Amino acid sequence: MSSIHDRRHAFRRLHEAGGTFVMPNPWDVGTARFLQSLGFKALATTSAGVAFSQGFPDTDWAVPRDAMLAHIREIVEAVDVPVNADFESGYAHEPGDVAKNVRLCVDTGVAGLSIEDATGEPSRPLYDLSLAQERIAAARAAIDEAGKGVVLTARAECWLVGHAAPLDESIRRLVAYAEAGADCLYAPGCRTPEQIRAIVEAVAPKPVNVLIPAGTTMGVDDFSALGVKRLSGGSALCRVAWGAFMQAARSVAATGRFDALAEAVPFDEINGFFRDDLAHGRRPTR
Repeated sequence: MSSIHDRRHAFRRLHEAGGTFVMPNPWDVGTARFLQSLGFKALATTSAGVAFSQGFPDTDWAVPRDAMLAHIREIVEAVDVPVNADFESGYAHEPGDVAKNVRLCVDTGVAGLSIEDATGEPSRPLYDLSLAQERIAAARAAIDEAGKGVVLTARAECWLVGHAAPLDESIRRLVAYAEAGADCLYAPGCRTPEQIRAIVEAVAPKPVNVLIPAGTTMGVDDFSALGVKRLSGGSALCRVAWGAFMQAARSVAATGRFDALAEAVPFDEINGFFRDDLAHGRRPTR
């Protein structure tokens, strides 16, 4: 098992090396272990994935802070590769409280974490820029005080909250967050090559994470040509799994027949994977 220090060092090196890496998003121990087995160099938690699995919507803080920290720790302890935490908006509004919660997140063993600038309030969907920048600076200071080398990603949620000028506002915010000490910048919802290139150029030389657009025909090499350092799927894999489950369950409920269950992955394939995983000494944590 690699040490937390080694994983944090490896994660930072991924951001400094050439090319683009894909960071998929498991939502439990089993999916994390399977993704690791495919050779991905890093994983990231998904707030939506854990929320749906616990019967919550993916809204700010619907999953309580301590439950989210326990989930993040569980994923970290399940794998040998670096894990980036989707830490929503830091579970606090004020910078000092964000810093306190970031320290708790760092203590889970993550190699990186992201902080959003969405408030969760319809009347004020984004924090005022000055406060949002202070929140990132507080997160940076908390990480530096801990001396752990954790990669800090700052997210501009302009597309996701329906801002009237999402590209311009995202760039304005991401530049400010880079100045506040963010290591990596992220504007989920940008889709076109032109939008992506504009963000990459605006925050250079800082690395950029892109949420893989739904239905994209672009591949890793295409994103790499735009200067993207990191690709993540957010809740996409989780929703693929939910889609198959919902379709099959609805078919059984509506027809009284079980044809849809024929699409299930064979039991021996899944069970065999975890049996082999266990045989190699990788035991699920409790």
